[in-house]
Amino acid sequence: MGLLLSKSDIKRTPTVILMGLGSSGKSTLLFRLKTGLVMDTSPTVGFNVVTLDLNKKTALTVWDVGGQGEMRVNWRYFLEGCKAMVFVVDSSDRASIGDAQKALKNVLSDDNMKGIPLMVLANKKDLPNTMNIREVSNQLELPSYKDRAWQIQACSGLKGMGLQQAFLSVAKLIKKS
Repeated sequence: MGLLLSKSDIKRTPTVILMGLGSSGKSTLLFRLKTGLVMDTSPTVGFNVVTLDLNKKTALTVWDVGGQGEMRVNWRYFLEGCKAMVFVVDSSDRASIGDAQKALKNVLSDDNMKGIPLMVLANKKDLPNTMNIREVSNQLELPSYKDRAWQIQACSGLKGMGLQQAFLSVAKLIKKS
């Protein structure tokens, strides 16, 4: 899915980092938001870059960074200059929420992330028995992040539910910061 962008495209739109554990649905939801289509995905090796035109006045350049364990050590190289972070959690995977909490805490402790707004997407809400946003919020210890604006939203990358609203909220968080 990696689309090529000119330097002027990247400079004119705020940069947003899209991160989360492997198989949380990052590429699926980004492709769905960009094209309206469901795409068969495989684990992202490296990254994808997409410019999302959310409406006539709002666009974001989104860097979708692979979330497999071996890729996470490289996350820090993508943080410089980002204006917001979107962290995706598989809300149907209770077994990995502790790992997600540790990964989120680790990346937010980077100096480049000081004061950067955070949007957490509780993905895969179309599946049965998912965690609600309060449960995800508590498991990720979001209320402890008093040094930044943060929001959490339920979504479904497959169904497209909640994606447009979430990224419009990200744009508003960027404007306020």
